[in-house]
Order: sequence, then C-alpha cells, then structure tokens
Amino acid sequence: MKEISKRNQYTFGIGTIGRDMVFTLISMYLMFFLTDILVISVSELWWVTVIIVCARIFDAINDPIMGTIVDNTDTKYGKFKPWIALGAVLSGIFTILLFLDTGLSGSGFLIFFTIVYLIWGISFTINDISFWSMLPTLSVDQKEREKIGSVARIFALIGVFFVVAGIVPITAMLGEAFGSLQKGYLAFAVLIVVIMWAGQLVTLFGVKEPKGVFHKEERTSLKGMAHAIFKNDQLLWVAISMALFMTGYTTTTSFGIFYFEYVYGDIGMFSVFAIILGISQITSLLIFPVVSKYFKRKTIYSGATALVVIGYIIFFFAPTDTMLFIGIAGVLIFVGQAAIQLLMLLFLTDTVEYGHWKLGKRNDSVTFSLQPFIFKIGGAIASGIVGVTVILSGIQEAEAGADLTEQGLLILRFSMLILPLLCILAGYLIYHFKFKIDENMYEEIVSDLKARGEIEL
Repeated sequence: MKEISKRNQYTFGIGTIGRDMVFTLISMYLMFFLTDILVISVSELWWVTVIIVCARIFDAINDPIMGTIVDNTDTKYGKFKPWIALGAVLSGIFTILLFLDTGLSGSGFLIFFTIVYLIWGISFTINDISFWSMLPTLSVDQKEREKIGSVARIFALIGVFFVVAGIVPITAMLGEAFGSLQKGYLAFAVLIVVIMWAGQLVTLFGVKEPKGVFHKEERTSLKGMAHAIFKNDQLLWVAISMALFMTGYTTTTSFGIFYFEYVYGDIGMFSVFAIILGISQITSLLIFPVVSKYFKRKTIYSGATALVVIGYIIFFFAPTDTMLFIGIAGVLIFVGQAAIQLLMLLFLTDTVEYGHWKLGKRNDSVTFSLQPFIFKIGGAIASGIVGVTVILSGIQEAEAGADLTEQGLLILRFSMLILPLLCILAGYLIYHFKFKIDENMYEEIVSDLKARGEIEL
C-alpha cells in the first residue's frame, strides 16, 4: 500500500507539469500575444476582452455539469482516466490553434478566435475536472493528501516556472529560427503541448486507484448536482474564498510582462523575476509538510496572508531603477501565495468527506468541478481588468514605457496591485469566519463515516 501511495504521489504529480504550462500560457500570455505580437486593433481588443470574459463565464457555468458526467461514468478504466485523456488531446490541439496566425482580421478573426477559445476552454475543463477529482480517491488521510497535493503543486509550479521564465528568451530564440516572433510563440505552444501529453500519459498509466474503499453510489442527476453544491455550506464558503484569492493572484501575474516592459523598462528582467517566482513557490511547497507538523492550517493561512500583504505594499512603493525591492516583494508574495493555493486545494478536498458525511454522497467530481469554475471566473475577471487597463492606461497605443503618462502608470499599478490585494484580503476574511473544517473536525467526520460503514479501510 505504501509503494502504491508513493507511486501515486509522483505519477499524479508529473501529470500537472504540462497542464499548468498550457493554462499559464493561455491565462497569462495570450492577451500579450494578441496585443504585442499579432498587434490587433483597439476595436478588436475590446471585442477580444468581451469574448474571453463571456467564454470563461459560459465555460465555468458548465463545469458542474461536466463534474456530474464524470461522477456518473463507469468504465473498466475507471471514471476519471477516459475523460483525462480526451480533454488532454483536445485542449492541446486548440492551444496550438490559438497561436496560429490565420491572416484573418476584423469579424473573420473574431469569429475564428471565439470558436477556438470556447472549445479550448471546454476541452481543458474536461481534463481539469477529471484530473483533480481523482485526488480525494487516492487517500482519506489528511497528511497523505498534503503529501500528494504538495508534490502535485511542486510539479505544477515547475511547469508554470518554465513558461514564465522561458516565454521571453525561448520565443525570441524560436522566432529567430523560424523567421518571426509569431512563429516563435506558435512553436513554443507546440512544445508545451507535447510536454503536457507526455505528462498526462504518465498519470494515465502510472496512477493506481484504490479499489473497494468507497461504496458504489447511485447516478447523480442535475437536481442531485445542485443539491451536492448548494447544500454543502463548507464547499460554498471555500469556493468563494478561493475565487477571490485566484482573481487577485491571476490579475497580478497577468500584468507581470506588461509591468516589466512599460514600467520597469526592461522586459528581459521579467525572466529574472520569474526565477524569483519559481524558487519562492517551490521552496514554500517543499517546507509546507514540515511547517504543517507544528502549526494548524488556519495559522499557516494567516501567516501566508501576512506575507502576501507585506509583499504587495513593498511592490507598490518599489523604485523602478533596481530589482532589489521588487525581488523582495516577489519572494514574500509568492511564498505566501504557494502556501495559500495548496491550502485551498486541501480545503476543497476535505469538503468531499464533509459532503459525504452531511448529505450521504461523495460527489468527488461535482465538488472538484468548482475548482476550474473558480479559476475561470477569476481568470475572466482578471482578463477583463487587464484588457480594460491596457486600453485606458494607454499601453495598447504605446511603443515604450516613456509613452505612458503618470496617470496611465497609476492606473496600471492600481489594477495590478491594489485591486488584487483587496480581493485576497476579502477571501481570507471569508475563510477565517466561515470555514470550520479544521483537523479535529475532519478526523471526527472520517471516524463517523467509517462507523457508518461508508468507508472501508
């Protein structure tokens, strides 16, 4: 059993590398690609912003339905793996299409973009929900879940780090090799899709799901889906808290490349900042299991939030002629962010047992359908903020930072740092006052489920 557990930690974790590369490329750099590489017009940018926001909201609304479909799946390969495979193949193909220069403009470009972006979102959701909803089935032990979650987040951050640190130098190198920066971005997209497919194969063939631990349940109807979500109060509170945090975090990171080009004045330093980001986040996750031995999760969340707040304040007032204070702010923000994001994943995982205990049914996939729902809503709001800010601040028409007015710079700083910080603080307060599944309560829930014969261990 221990051998299977160890094997699952790494084969599940490796599957996150390419997935998070793809998601990072689309969520953080698609807008930059459209504005600075393809150089679409201001009117097209307004429409693209609206399309992205609407498509993500539409796709997010469909997430619980996909979760219900996964919960009702019963094949010899299990209920998760067929959907993981399908979603990986389709999302990879449509990721490449998003970076393809079709030569279209105006309404033709907008129609093509809408179709491809919408299908990309749906196909990534198929993979995302089935992939992460596998996690609660691998163990019901909180410490074991922390290990699996930590390893998964570390591998995911390796993927994020590769994209964030490599986007500028690798696309430049590929662009020189293939004749244009647009082709460099396309080649980069192909590269990370191949990595995603390889990682997903490791998960598909490597993860061994425990058999006979959970009783087979009746199929979930749409009414049952709504019941599983809205009657699970702890799921709703953690979802709201998580949505606020992800909105703030995604907004800040989406502005990163714009900040270094138009405020700091050296886009090449973005890769240096990315190194700080990657090392900080991975270090945070590596020490998390050690810290969790001595501190309760609520204490860790409070400490991580304090680091994030201090980091945002330093970043806002940091001078732009040196990386020293920006680097310090980045370390504080991303150490705290990594811990919070892992905690959010663990909180969400624990609500599966809470829902099972309170409502009599696990609904793993319906519960985890809220994770991509949250990410998409957060990403939709972040994309909207970025798109509007790029236009109102003057970035869309500026060739360099010197072309921006003081008002434009202030708009950028406010959107990148103040609004996100307010979202993150609001998310923490909701968690602090409303989320009640601590370590002791979780143990009582699992013990009661065992006593009721609903978990066989």
